[in-house]
Amino acid sequence: MLNRRLGAVLIIVSVLVSSVAFWIMNQLETLGQKAGCWNMASDCVKIQQYFSFSHIAVGIMAFFLSLGVYLIFFSKGEEAILRRLEEEKNKKIGEEKFSILAKGLDEFEKRILIAVREQNGITQNTLALRVNLSKAKVSQVLQQLEKKELIRRKQKGKTYEIWFVENY
Repeated sequence: MLNRRLGAVLIIVSVLVSSVAFWIMNQLETLGQKAGCWNMASDCVKIQQYFSFSHIAVGIMAFFLSLGVYLIFFSKGEEAILRRLEEEKNKKIGEEKFSILAKGLDEFEKRILIAVREQNGITQNTLALRVNLSKAKVSQVLQQLEKKELIRRKQKGKTYEIWFVENY
């Protein structure tokens, strides 16, 4: 958003300054014609120096105009890169928090929590097959995880859907 504002300001300023430069160049052209500058009198040398300066000013303003257009229309890629970097950073932080959390769990809780985290909304029956534990053991471990507020169970027919809760 800031890039767009800066780009708009650069375009406006460069258009205004370029307009002034072109007006000055037009005035110099008129002055040169009145002075009859084909014999290179001393007045003509000064006019030519002013022309050189005005051409440099127009070049600089063209650069600022181009920069403004770039900032408005083509800097979206930078924003996408920054957004992606932020997402990756948050994902790494989440992974680190989860690994710290997993250190405080026993083997069964850890296996079940990893499976639930990988497939949020997994049914309790599928979870038992996936972690290769009995339904009774899975139910017992899920009750412990639910007390620790690490998962949430939701009734689905005769079984439950298990959802990972990221509140750590």
